[in-house]
Amino acid sequence: MWSTAVGVARVRAVETEREDALFRDPLARAFAAAGGLWPSSPPPDDESARLRRLAVSYSIVIRTKFLDDLLRRAVASGIRQVVLLGAGMDSRAFRTDWPEGTRLFEVDTAAPLEFKESVLRQERAVARCERITVAVDLREDWPAALAAAGHDPAAPTVWIAEGLLIYLPEDAVEQLLARIGARSAAGSRIGLTWSARGAIDRFGPDAVPGSAASFWRSEMPDDPVEWLAGHGWEATSHTLRERGAAYGRPIGTPPRHAEGPGGLISAVRR
Repeated sequence: MWSTAVGVARVRAVETEREDALFRDPLARAFAAAGGLWPSSPPPDDESARLRRLAVSYSIVIRTKFLDDLLRRAVASGIRQVVLLGAGMDSRAFRTDWPEGTRLFEVDTAAPLEFKESVLRQERAVARCERITVAVDLREDWPAALAAAGHDPAAPTVWIAEGLLIYLPEDAVEQLLARIGARSAAGSRIGLTWSARGAIDRFGPDAVPGSAASFWRSEMPDDPVEWLAGHGWEATSHTLRERGAAYGRPIGTPPRHAEGPGGLISAVRR
């Protein structure tokens, strides 16, 4: 399943090569190449599959920019602890200019972390902050593993769950948020990405076995702001369409379905 993270790296590599790129990820191409997804990926067989791929790529680009901005604001506010849950091929430890004293924890299972380390060694990549990997399954006692790695719950933390929640059943999402809250001092921040309501019904039945969509398990609550308030967070949400327009990448077609609350969420711990 972690191979999906390599697919995300490929999208980021393609974006990096654009003249008007919303971000630059110099390591993304190396991750994609090591995973067999560079220089090319076979085109979809039909038009609907091609459009789905374009939509997924667009969402990855916009969410990456959204979370980059969230992290910059968080460290500008004084936060020096960053936790990436389900870190995958995230290279922010290497491509972001972090303030002195920043500690960044990458939490994921051993397989993707080992693959990632092999690429980092090959590229001779040097982190721009203190980077700490935590090899643990998020279905297990990851808070204990994070604590053992040196995370301090008494100090504010910025948490990122990017492209993660849709793969967890609803009870696991609730548990994840409860665990995050238990280790979040006042002033902590969180960035979440999630699928809008109805995505599983639209894409799940036709998903190719083994594809990312075949593993989707849950969707965003009807009111994510209220849901996060119940977990002790003051949240705002945005749609991909809203953020894309703000970044100069508007969606050129009208929505096919009624658009509810946005799947790009930022929040502050009360």
